[in-house]
Amino acid sequence: MYKSASPSSAVVVGIDGSQWSVNAALWAIDEAVSRDVPLRLLYVVAPRGHGDIDPEQEARDLACADVSVRRTLVAVESAEKPVKIEWEVLQGHPARVLLNAARSADLLCMGSLGIAHATGSRLGSTAATLATSALCPVAIVRSGSPHWSTQPRHVVVEIDESPDSVNVLAAGINEARLRGAPLTVLATWHTPPTDAHEHIPDENSRSRLDKRLARYRRANPDIEFNPVPINSSTMNYLEHHADSIQLLVVSRHRGPGLGEIVGTARAVPSQVNCSVLICRHNQRL
Repeated sequence: MYKSASPSSAVVVGIDGSQWSVNAALWAIDEAVSRDVPLRLLYVVAPRGHGDIDPEQEARDLACADVSVRRTLVAVESAEKPVKIEWEVLQGHPARVLLNAARSADLLCMGSLGIAHATGSRLGSTAATLATSALCPVAIVRSGSPHWSTQPRHVVVEIDESPDSVNVLAAGINEARLRGAPLTVLATWHTPPTDAHEHIPDENSRSRLDKRLARYRRANPDIEFNPVPINSSTMNYLEHHADSIQLLVVSRHRGPGLGEIVGTARAVPSQVNCSVLICRHNQRL
């Protein structure tokens, strides 16, 4: 079961038959609708060994791809949203195939687990490669955030003084509008606190952030901005506000710690359970 989709603008979702990849496809629907581009489901059949191809194993792999694609199609179609759906089954190494697909994509999405199940590997290496090398924004979709909370779940964007922050903030504004969510803007100024145990920014930091956001507030009166200058780490903020965050938007070129955010570091706090959108300077959003 193959369908070849021409390389054009799309929101691409890497699927593998897991529930995590189905969740990623469902999350990506609104992204595709908002951009007026197709939702492209991509299943990668990974090579097995380096010897001769086993026809029976190849047939089983393709049958698995068929089931996985159909399962995801049913889930997406059941959402009953006006999205054009494309799908494709390709053979090759998952990271390389997805990187190639990202060349023409508006956004590349994957589940927080899954991808490359056929090779018995974890998401880690694939996610790390895509997060640092894809030529489009990358979304890692996690479904662990609580849905019982009565409080609005924020989109959180991390900015600093780098040029990337303009693009990252624009992406955060778009995501907050798309999801009807408040936007928390974390300003990581990296200025040392006066007390080693104190992480409360001074009034100068707050004033500085308010001034920086003033024109964005004027241009986006429909968005509720929540400016938060921090002297501690973003990871600490995520840990203490886990229940109120649905999406974190960061730059690919942020300082050390992208592995913790993405979930590829050896020790990742369990509290980091929101989805993550990773973008870089001058990317199409």
